[in-house]
Amino acid sequence: MSDTPEAFDSKQFLTTVPHKPGVYRMLGVDDKILYVGKAKDLKNRVSSYFRSNLVNSRIWSMVKQIQDIRITITDTEAEALLLESNLIKKHRPRYNILLRDDKSYPYIYVSQHKYPRVQFHRGGKQSKGQYFGPYPSAGAVRETLNRLQKLFQVRQCEDSYFANRSRPCLQYQIKRCTAPCTNEISESDYKIGVDHTIKFLQGKSQQVIDDLVQQMDQAALELEYEKAAECRDQIENLRKISQQQYINGAKGDIDVIALQLASNVASIQVLTIRDGNNLGNKNFFPKLPSVEATEEKILSSFIAQYYLNRKIPSQLLLSHMPEDKEALSEMLSLKAERKVTLSHKTRGERTRWVDMASRNALHALQTNLSSKAGMQKRLQTLRDELQLDYIPARMECFDISHTQGEATVASCVVFGSEGAIKSDYRRYNISGIIPGDDYAAMKQALQRRFKKVQKGEAKLPDILFIDGGKGQVKQALDVIKELQITGVDVIGITKGEGRKADLDTLTIGKSRVELAPHSSALHLVQQIRDEAHRFAIAGHRQRRKKARTSSPLEEIAGLGPKRRQTLLKQFGGMRAITIASVDELSKVSGISRQLAEKIYNVFHGK
Repeated sequence: MSDTPEAFDSKQFLTTVPHKPGVYRMLGVDDKILYVGKAKDLKNRVSSYFRSNLVNSRIWSMVKQIQDIRITITDTEAEALLLESNLIKKHRPRYNILLRDDKSYPYIYVSQHKYPRVQFHRGGKQSKGQYFGPYPSAGAVRETLNRLQKLFQVRQCEDSYFANRSRPCLQYQIKRCTAPCTNEISESDYKIGVDHTIKFLQGKSQQVIDDLVQQMDQAALELEYEKAAECRDQIENLRKISQQQYINGAKGDIDVIALQLASNVASIQVLTIRDGNNLGNKNFFPKLPSVEATEEKILSSFIAQYYLNRKIPSQLLLSHMPEDKEALSEMLSLKAERKVTLSHKTRGERTRWVDMASRNALHALQTNLSSKAGMQKRLQTLRDELQLDYIPARMECFDISHTQGEATVASCVVFGSEGAIKSDYRRYNISGIIPGDDYAAMKQALQRRFKKVQKGEAKLPDILFIDGGKGQVKQALDVIKELQITGVDVIGITKGEGRKADLDTLTIGKSRVELAPHSSALHLVQQIRDEAHRFAIAGHRQRRKKARTSSPLEEIAGLGPKRRQTLLKQFGGMRAITIASVDELSKVSGISRQLAEKIYNVFHGK
């Protein structure tokens, strides 16, 4: 077991996998699903299967059969868990642990008594009361019940046990129940806990949190700090378990179709939802005509062909408005013998579905473009359009990032024939210059980089890309000349008017070169430039964070003292804010979605 299986190019594939939660499907011959798994960090989890020291013979046998791996990115690990459950139930992969009795999904049931009980439920729904779910597993229900017990202290004991108590049980002693069985709490006060439980299970946890914030403020005013701290902890716990589940919950049969287009390559993602359950996703790369095609036309042609031999759902949620929407809808309705609706502008939960499909379509597109075959094609186009006499084997790009001259950082990213070579990425902390002098910062970074080349301690790139125009390019040429280095082509990348990507131009020597907006060569250069920019910003933020003792929230434009205070109260502290999703942040009063995205990006390096 010392050799890594050669049936699948794991090294190349792993360069495209993000550090995000999601689901992975391992495929064998004829795209047969071998295994479905979920991960909090897809990169780390999938990488673990390709270690050279695997000791589990069953896993080794599976890995040897892998021909491809497909991933679906989700917002949270909980979403990934639900999607994993749906896929296992549908496909029953050979290497997954399968349920033999094919049980239905479990629910949480709130009974209709004078003192209602909260309990686990599976099966029919004959009893009066409210049912909440479905949940992905019995373990998920029990974990939720355990947390509800800590938060709201509503009874979970059997009715027979409840009716025969003469004194409070251990659950009352450890503050897991308010002991309504022995009248330790009034019916009205008990009802408050039940109402909070129901609101939470209905997804209205924000209302419960607002009540707790008021209680916390009141306790603080009355100097009851221990009670205020309990409310704060309760708020934080509520935030942790109140993430809405978008994998299950949509009503009826829906297909979500999203398109991403770049370098004349189209990536189309289809999410299939049946009976409210997400049954998984599939990606397509339709062959495009040689002339440039619009997103609207591509999507229209794809939908018309995709449903020729497939069952048509009652609704399609789309990322773009297709050409001839009315005619397309009429055609699908006639074929399905019922009304089929095409929706482009969505709201609420449905927007999340479209966003999820779009993110996965983009990831599939980036994977396709960074594959060996795709990368070679783009490099050949770059050679032809820049009239080079070679195909670049190593390209480096430098960028500078700072905030009004503070904590200046230069980045160097490296791309080769297989895409990004992240092990060769470097950052340079810039010092000893006038704050804000980008030319001096660029010169210092290039000197430090190419002095190592001069000493034989680093590789020489074929092309050196600089994020900037003639001024930045001159700094690079001066450094190379000063160090007597030859054999490097220096190219500047200047952003277009209004920062529009299709108007970007290249600076070669003293000349400006414009490539066609749909050119795969231009898109490759932009990809390298954007990666350098991302890497520089991440380094700058890390350096600035070390140098400051103030809250990161103070650096966010539009987030004043009052909003910061509201955020901290609503989440119970900074720790919960740093892990909150955009949707959770935007639920807070005064925080728009745009501002929520700014806050999210500060803590997630975007």
